[in-house]
Amino acid sequence: MSRTLVCFHAHPDDEALFTAGTMAKAAAQGHRVVLVVATDGGQGLAATEMGHGAELATRRMAELQASADALGVARVVHLGYADSGLDGPIPPDPPGSQRFCRADVDQAAQRLAQVLRQERADVVTTYDEVGGYGHRDHVRVHQVGALAAELAGTPRVLEATIPRDLIAGAVRWLAKVHRFPPEFDPTAFGRAFVPASAITHTIDVFDHAGAKRAAMAAHVSQATADDGDRTLAAFLRLPKPVFSMVFSREWYVQSRGPVVPPRGRWWPRAPAAAGDIFAGLPAQAPE
Repeated sequence: MSRTLVCFHAHPDDEALFTAGTMAKAAAQGHRVVLVVATDGGQGLAATEMGHGAELATRRMAELQASADALGVARVVHLGYADSGLDGPIPPDPPGSQRFCRADVDQAAQRLAQVLRQERADVVTTYDEVGGYGHRDHVRVHQVGALAAELAGTPRVLEATIPRDLIAGAVRWLAKVHRFPPEFDPTAFGRAFVPASAITHTIDVFDHAGAKRAAMAAHVSQATADDGDRTLAAFLRLPKPVFSMVFSREWYVQSRGPVVPPRGRWWPRAPAAAGDIFAGLPAQAPE
């Protein structure tokens, strides 16, 4: 049975980092995959030559489409909001748009719910309530995504995440071979995302690591800054076999929808832990 997966992200490139393997896997299995971004990414960190504001936003939306093409995405939607920036004072709203963190949650949720209804989405991915690592646009994605799924009656919500102990260890290892940019706080990941015990879905995406790598590579503007390479560039420098191993899993916490029964005593609290995001969903009603 063909299903529909909608992945809701804050900025262009978030999809490549968090859900690209899941998207590529679902598309390869014949499911419909839709990518929705809340913002245009115009406040992203990038080298001066990549532009800023509207110029950078235009570039990043083109990169998003290239990423989507690499993953087999059927439709890309921008909700129409502007990037709020990672931290510091929120920039003024650009003409004709609004910073996403200022968006009315109900209004934004209605926009997303319209897409979910149009697509008859079976699963929508969002982020956890702290946005993974605290980005204010990611927090808004959680708020908007949860409400939109309720409004649209989307059967399952999965919050894209990373086991914090795993990523903290990976960052410590990477710090030995890579110089992080000044704004990067490697200790933050010890406080970010969720503990491994909270994970409900672990998706094996090893066979789709090539598509995930291509999605990352599409976001050229996010690989460098004026003071040197960013973390994305370090990921892309990994030899392909190493990359495939490092990025062979993607993780989710289910916050809404039918739970698959545990699969035996070795999975005492792990619904759908074997890795099928569509497992246990009710049959689709005929149109």
